[in-house]
Amino acid sequence: MKTKFTALALATTALVASNAAAQDVTITIESWRNDDLALWQDKIIPAFESENPGIKVIFSPSAPTEYNAVLNSKLDAGSAGDIITCRPFDASLALFEAGHLADLDDMDAMSNFSDVAKSAWQTDDGSATFCVPMASVIHGFIYNADAFAELGIDVPTTEAEFFAALDVIKEDGSYIPMAMGTNDQWEAATMGYNNIGPNYWKGEEGRRALIAGEQKLTDEAWVAPYATLARWGAYLGDGYEAQTYPDSQNLFTLGRAAIYPAGSWEISGFNAQADFAMGAFKPPVMNAGDTCYISDHTDIGIGMNAATANADAAKTFLAWVGSPEFASIFGNALPGFFPLSNTPVELEDPLAKEFVSWRGECESTIRSTYQILSRGTPNLENETWGASVAAIKGTSSPAELGQELQTGLASWYAPQQ
Repeated sequence: MKTKFTALALATTALVASNAAAQDVTITIESWRNDDLALWQDKIIPAFESENPGIKVIFSPSAPTEYNAVLNSKLDAGSAGDIITCRPFDASLALFEAGHLADLDDMDAMSNFSDVAKSAWQTDDGSATFCVPMASVIHGFIYNADAFAELGIDVPTTEAEFFAALDVIKEDGSYIPMAMGTNDQWEAATMGYNNIGPNYWKGEEGRRALIAGEQKLTDEAWVAPYATLARWGAYLGDGYEAQTYPDSQNLFTLGRAAIYPAGSWEISGFNAQADFAMGAFKPPVMNAGDTCYISDHTDIGIGMNAATANADAAKTFLAWVGSPEFASIFGNALPGFFPLSNTPVELEDPLAKEFVSWRGECESTIRSTYQILSRGTPNLENETWGASVAAIKGTSSPAELGQELQTGLASWYAPQQ
């Protein structure tokens, strides 16, 4: 009897010790989404921890512009967190090839995502997937619906209607027609060139042809968007050359601008700051009845630091991120970031619902420079920033910009040589 009691006591002690140890597991998430800190702390992490009481989660973001450099430094030093938030395509592929991200193909949760969703975080041959897909963002234009009603402007669907609306706003003088600056450069490419461009190069058809070397950046489909951007400068307001991204956000949410070239990621912030009704419209097509194309960009995934000492806990968390529960929490707590899981998510935010409705009307593509084409020097993504700014300012002609970009790409990318 004493032996049985002793064995039971020892077993109980071992179980308690085991549970105590399990409760001590803490995993840290690296991310650039510092705007989302409250969402993770107040909604996502509590939901996970309530189902997994043995694991504690710390969300530790860096500033977006500093994230890549900070993360690489931490990874090289062995001090990075257990979970790595993944940018799409080449940036994360480089981390995987350097041995910093683990292969996640053996996780059951990966079956919750389509091949298209996973493609942003796979090797070129698809043999390894190293991040769980989280969300995409969609490009378009957000507008001040009160201003449109006041000025009698209908939502534009063609480029002619778009510029006619801008002319009405400019002539009235009550609002800056469009809130966008060129100081930070990336907006001109992301919310400018890669927003309107897919309607010119026919989305995936053109993007894949460029990768294959079947089209060039000097072709009309790739040069024409710069000619359209060259017309934007007249509508961006005085001093747009020195206007930063936060400046543009403030101009719009304060009601001083009528249209904001946008990504759906702005929705949460704009909802909190704007006190006027808002709407959204997709990039205008050249002619009524044309097939429309939208940038529905696979934007954010999440992976595991290959060097983590907490692999089991990290995989438990990643499996939960791949679940319908997470998709529903994330999609509605952060409207404008559209979950990539196969399980449909019922969205509540009207602006988010407007953006995502375009998937049923238009062909989807991703940003033209993100896959393969920015692996060399000069980096095509960064070069497109400067070219888009030059187009808006009128410091170079569209043809000159196309030739400059083509020369740079051909200098290192064999299919374009």
